[in-house]
Amino acid sequence: MREPGKAPTHRLRSAIADAIIAALIAFLLFCLTLGVRTVDSVQGLKLLPRPLLLAIVVGIVFVGRLALSLFWWNRSWTLPKSVWWPLRWRLPKFPLPKLAREGAAGHLGALSLVIAAALFPIVTYALDRTFHLGLPLRYYFDLSILVLTYVMLGWGLNIVVGLAGLLDLGYVAFYAVGAYTFALLATTFGWSFWMCLPFAGLLAALWGIMLGFPVLRLRGDYLAIVTLAFGEIVRMVLLNWTNLTNGPNGISNIPKPTFFGLPFGRTAAGGGETFSSFFGLRYDPIHAVIFLYYVIFALALVTNLVTLRLRRLPIGRAWEAMREDEIACRSLGINTTITKLTAFGTGALFGGFAGSFFATRQGFISPESFTFMESATILAIVVLGGMGSQLGVALSAIVMVGGFEALRHTSGLKVIFGSDFDPSLYRMLLFGLAMVAIMVWRPRGIIGSRAPSITLGKRRAIKGDLVKEGRA
Repeated sequence: MREPGKAPTHRLRSAIADAIIAALIAFLLFCLTLGVRTVDSVQGLKLLPRPLLLAIVVGIVFVGRLALSLFWWNRSWTLPKSVWWPLRWRLPKFPLPKLAREGAAGHLGALSLVIAAALFPIVTYALDRTFHLGLPLRYYFDLSILVLTYVMLGWGLNIVVGLAGLLDLGYVAFYAVGAYTFALLATTFGWSFWMCLPFAGLLAALWGIMLGFPVLRLRGDYLAIVTLAFGEIVRMVLLNWTNLTNGPNGISNIPKPTFFGLPFGRTAAGGGETFSSFFGLRYDPIHAVIFLYYVIFALALVTNLVTLRLRRLPIGRAWEAMREDEIACRSLGINTTITKLTAFGTGALFGGFAGSFFATRQGFISPESFTFMESATILAIVVLGGMGSQLGVALSAIVMVGGFEALRHTSGLKVIFGSDFDPSLYRMLLFGLAMVAIMVWRPRGIIGSRAPSITLGKRRAIKGDLVKEGRA
């Protein structure tokens, strides 16, 4: 977009013309979706115009496009003197923050996030019970559990997409396999969550390896299409195999996890002890939610630690080599078949663990919980966070899941867009705008680079006698 041959006034005119065209396109796109609202009444559907909302959106597009044309795509451009000199003011500059490598600062930030996540439920619960703040603890903890679930799913998919470079659009299939494995084992044989958890992960890993065999020779778009089809096949099987999965009715009465055999209910089956009676605590249903929080927190932490360890092993370096150049990787003697299968299997393993936790947390699962939108959301978390970056994936999950959920309670936007504006209805629109913005400003993700898996440590001086020219 740079135009070094044009004068500043010509650039200003072209930028304004470009912004007007963008605003006109925005008007044509949103005139029927945002400019008109359908209202159900006794006489039928009525169309209520919303010109203020449409004008605000078009104005935002105009100003944003103009700012991009002047100050981002043509960074060396300055306002002509004839424009700013009479006013005696200068436009302030707002430099974008530089999120650099996952070095010492990245490790410190990750450690801070882990400590904050570990202390969050205990501190919040203690403050609420001590000072009687009346906080919506159940909502806070449920939202935190949802965020941690997506963090774990993002780290699992990051192995396949970020480290191995294999575009997987059907990751939700392994999520579903883990959930249904636990649900069927728990409801049929009466097994506990901790007994079913390894089987759910292993069966999901087996399905990941089975998916890996047919796609060994596929790359790019073709691989994405096959994985997308695999995810839909699994969902259709769950929907139609009614004898096993109960079809669209799903599986209910899935048991909750226990603390070393101690249930978190008010009473235990058979008159045994419960968690509150064993520790001498007053029964509080929030204890079960806090325990679920720490279960998914531990599972996500194990996923992260195992991934970081695997990256430093030969298999992890083989994943990264295959991501950079598969042909060169094969020429170096690396078995790309085993490398791809291990990537699919390992990523599916953690997806199965997350699926089993999802089943025990919800208490009910159905095929509608494992649609393509789940795969798209998890993939967006990995891409926006930075492929291969563990910290970036965690930050992206917090922003995307927690941030968009916070829009349900944003009343300040009603002052701008009108009292009938419901922010939750536009979450997907904001989701798309956020993806476009990230791809424009940070095409490599929030944290676009990371520290190498293997480093030489401190720099060491080489002695002169080791490099001096040899004489016969």
